[in-house]
Amino acid sequence: MRADVEYSPVGEGLGMSEFWLYVWMRRVAVIAAHVIAVGLTVLISVLSRPGTSLFSWHPVCMSIAYILCLTEGILLFSPEGTPFCFKARKGKVRLHWFIQALVILAAATGVGFMVASKNVSERPHLATWHSLLGVGTLAATVLQAACGICLLFPKLLKLSPPRLKLYHATCGLVVYLLATVTVVSAMFSDWFQATVKGVVWYAFLLLPLFPALVIMNQITNAYLPRKKITT
Repeated sequence: MRADVEYSPVGEGLGMSEFWLYVWMRRVAVIAAHVIAVGLTVLISVLSRPGTSLFSWHPVCMSIAYILCLTEGILLFSPEGTPFCFKARKGKVRLHWFIQALVILAAATGVGFMVASKNVSERPHLATWHSLLGVGTLAATVLQAACGICLLFPKLLKLSPPRLKLYHATCGLVVYLLATVTVVSAMFSDWFQATVKGVVWYAFLLLPLFPALVIMNQITNAYLPRKKITT
């Protein structure tokens, strides 16, 4: 006999005024995450002065990949809204695939420019924590994309689609957090510290953390078990 069990909604137990305040704050946070993702990508691209050297394209490509595209690809499924006009989940999934393909393409291009720059300057590869984290992030991104492909063939893996979606979302959160750590570590590079100094440097250091918190909240609210209400 099936048990009559329901999952409590987010914000359960709040009064009406507190609930709408909670919803409003979440929407403001999501909008702020969009603004930070776009603004930080533009600022890093301007500071990089693309075209002045091979290395100058590396921060541009990687910020487009991990600060902009990866963020927007996840926030696309936010219940608080998205700048994209898709309402049907099928349309969002297709756009998510396209954006994630851009992540891999831009990241691979950024790595290519970095490798070329190192070869020209005859400097050693993988000599910093940032470079090691970057390689790990790129590898995790490729594995996550493979996990996403598995969602198209759930019967082959003999796993239910909801469970696959849970694994995919969890791995996606790990990839995003790893990417955030990699971006933050870039702020400690010689190039960035020579370009940005003082209080502004601390602002750059903290900005990537806010979208990470918003995305963490989005995924945990969507997939983690909530308190059950037995009737």
